[in-house]
Amino acid sequence: MEYTSLGQTGIRVSKVCLGTMTFGKEADEATSFSIMDRAQDVGINFIDTADLYGAGTAERITGRWLQGKRDEFVVASKVHFPTGDGVNEQGSSRRHIILATENCLKRLCTDRLDILYLHHWDENTALEFTLSGLTTLVQQGKVLHVGVSNFSAWQTVKAVHVATVNGFAPIVCIQPMYNLVKRQAEVDILPMAASEKLAVFPYSPLGAGLLTGKYLRKESGRLQENEMYRERFKNRQYWETAERFAQYAAARGVSPAALAVAWVATHPAVTAPIVGARNVDQLNDVLQFLDMDLSPVDRAAITALSVDPEI
Repeated sequence: MEYTSLGQTGIRVSKVCLGTMTFGKEADEATSFSIMDRAQDVGINFIDTADLYGAGTAERITGRWLQGKRDEFVVASKVHFPTGDGVNEQGSSRRHIILATENCLKRLCTDRLDILYLHHWDENTALEFTLSGLTTLVQQGKVLHVGVSNFSAWQTVKAVHVATVNGFAPIVCIQPMYNLVKRQAEVDILPMAASEKLAVFPYSPLGAGLLTGKYLRKESGRLQENEMYRERFKNRQYWETAERFAQYAAARGVSPAALAVAWVATHPAVTAPIVGARNVDQLNDVLQFLDMDLSPVDRAAITALSVDPEI
């Protein structure tokens, strides 16, 4: 396994991050444990979760597995989305951030998060309140570093600026969606991250499984099971790109899943892609990307299979 710098923090993380969205849903606890065992075997030291995943179930499973080996891993979680029915049990208010993080720590059976992400932009809360809450958690030692997920470029830059001018805990990393069929991050998010020296951990490098070719084979997956993902990837151009990509991978005798992740990983602004799996076989398939030597020419050829994002 190769390791890389988490922005300017001095922390070293594996070149791939294990996502846990499937834990407690598509992957039961025993399967989730096997997935994490395999990740550890290959040298992955970076785990990403969120309080949203299974209403905390993914964190509980991850926390139980981490017992006795917590210090070996960089652990990230996220807060923002509803955690209950109360009117204040959601959003990025100082109140919700602090309470939700306390609950994350309990579920993960740990005293701190290496990274806490704001899971979404909150248009109803001033960043000064949001970032002051995050800073309090950092000062208490319950959070070591702060990141943002699903923020646009301007939202990220605004958060970076507000943190800087107010002496709040700095934003050190971002989590954008990025894959061969949804390349909008190339327009402004990735250049912004490179300029601001932010670590970039893209999620959905497989496009909800679209780039694995399984839907072309009439197999089931998230695009059949979840309305949000059906809506997100309904564009016909995405499916046409996926078909061209599957043919490209087949002609070269390589796993399309691994090749899709390799394409994301080789963008110069990307620190490490986040990959998830429903079982160990899926994880092993994706991890083949670690042995792929994708040249700039190869990457350009794959990029040409897709439609350039609008500027």
